[in-house]
Amino acid sequence: MELRDYLRILRRNWILIIVITLAGVAGGAAFSLLQTPSYEATTKVFVSATGASSVSELNAGNSFTQQIVRSYAEVVTTGLVLDPVISELGLDDSVKDLAARVTATATLNTVIVDITVADPDPVQAANIANTIAENLIEAVPDLTPPNADGVAPVKITVAQSALVPADPVSPRVSLNVALGALVGLALAIGIAVLRSVLDQRIRGQRDVELITDRPILGAIAYDPKAKDRPLIVHADPLSPRAESFRSLRTNLQFVDMGTERRSFVVTSSIESEGKSTTTANLAIALRDSGMNVCVIEGDLRRPKLVDYLGLEGAVGLTDVLIGRAELSDALQRWGRNNLFVLPAGQIPPNPSELLGSAAMAKLLRELESQFHLVLVDAPPLLPVTDGAILSRQTSGAIVITAAGRTQRNQLEAALKSLASVDAKVHGIVLTMMPTKGPDAYGYGAYGYGYGYTQETSAKKR
Repeated sequence: MELRDYLRILRRNWILIIVITLAGVAGGAAFSLLQTPSYEATTKVFVSATGASSVSELNAGNSFTQQIVRSYAEVVTTGLVLDPVISELGLDDSVKDLAARVTATATLNTVIVDITVADPDPVQAANIANTIAENLIEAVPDLTPPNADGVAPVKITVAQSALVPADPVSPRVSLNVALGALVGLALAIGIAVLRSVLDQRIRGQRDVELITDRPILGAIAYDPKAKDRPLIVHADPLSPRAESFRSLRTNLQFVDMGTERRSFVVTSSIESEGKSTTTANLAIALRDSGMNVCVIEGDLRRPKLVDYLGLEGAVGLTDVLIGRAELSDALQRWGRNNLFVLPAGQIPPNPSELLGSAAMAKLLRELESQFHLVLVDAPPLLPVTDGAILSRQTSGAIVITAAGRTQRNQLEAALKSLASVDAKVHGIVLTMMPTKGPDAYGYGAYGYGYGYTQETSAKKR
C-alpha cells in the first residue's frame, strides 16, 4: 500500500476520524473531571555541621553532612517523624498512608532536603510539610547524639517554609485532553485502515489498477435520476454525465483492436452495473460524431436495451440467427441518423449456444462490413458465459465496473473468465462514480487522460 492509498483512506473516512478523535478528547476531559484535584507543598530544610573550629574541621563537617543528609531524607517518611505529625494535626491517616503522600529528596552534592506533601487540601498540604520539617528537627538529637562537650554535630534549619499552593498538580487537564486526542486519532486511523482492508468494493481508478493493467477507458458519474433518464446523452447533452460518455467515445477511438473487426462487447461482472445504459449512451455519442453505428442486444436473458431506446423488440437477433427473419427486417433505426438497433427478439432456451454459433459469427462479420462500429450489449460475465462467448466472437470486451458495488474478486473473476476463452479486454469503464470525495469523478481525470497518455507515448517513441 502506497502513501497515496493511505491519504485516500484518510479522505474517505475523515468524518469517522474526526468523530473518534473528538471522542478521545471528550474521554480525556471526562477523566480529568472525575479525578480529585491534588495539591503539593514543599518545605526545604538545610543540614549543617556544628562545632568546627578550623577550616579542616569545617571541610570534614561538610563531608559528613553530605553523607548523612540522604539518611535524613529516608527518616522523613518513618514513624519517628510522621507519628508526631499525625498526632499534632489530628490526621486520620496511618503512617503508611501519610508516607505514601510524602516525598523527601536530597539533591546530589548538597545538604538540602526537599520535603513535598500531596493532599487534596492545599492548606493541609502546606501544614503537613511544615510540621514534618519541625518534627525532623526535633528528631535530630535522637539520631545524632551530642559529643562529649554536649554539642550536637548536626543542625537542621528550615530554609524555606511550605506555602499554600494555588494550583493543583493533578489532574493535568491539558495533558489528559492531548493524550485523549492522540489515542482517539490513532484508534480512528487504525479503524479506517482496517475498514479499507476489509472493504473489497471497487471505489475508483486506483482499486482497478491494483487488479488489472488494462486501461481505464472512462468514468461515468453517478446520477440518482439515471433510471428516469437513462439516455442522458440524448436527454441532456450538455450535462457533465453526457460529457463523460463523449470522453469514453473519444478514448475508444484510440483503442487498438489489432484486427479487422470493428465490434465491441460491452459487459460487466454482475448485473446492475450500468452496461446497458452505457451501451446505449455510447452508441448515441458515436452516432453524434457522424459514425454509422449498430447496437446488438446480446443479452438474451434479461434484455433491457430496447426499453431504454423505446423500440419494439418482438423481432430481433434470435429470429435472424434461426432464419426466421431477415437482418434488414429486424434492424431498427433509432432517431434520424445512422444508429441502428438489433433487438434480442424472442428469448431462446439456449442463449449460449445461439450466441456462440457460426450464424452469430457470420452475422457479426456482416454488420462489421456495413457499419463503422458494432456494439453488443452482453449479459454479465459471472452468472453466465454469454458475455465471454460474445467477446471471443468480436474484437474484445469493454468491462463495466460499478464504483461502490462491484467487489474486487468479482472483477478479477470476470477478467479471468475472459482470459480463459482468450478474449481481449480493451479496457475498463467505471460507472456510478461519486461526484464528491477522494474517488470523485473529475472532468479530465479519466476521460482525456487515456488519449493524452497515448499521444505522449507516441511522441516519446
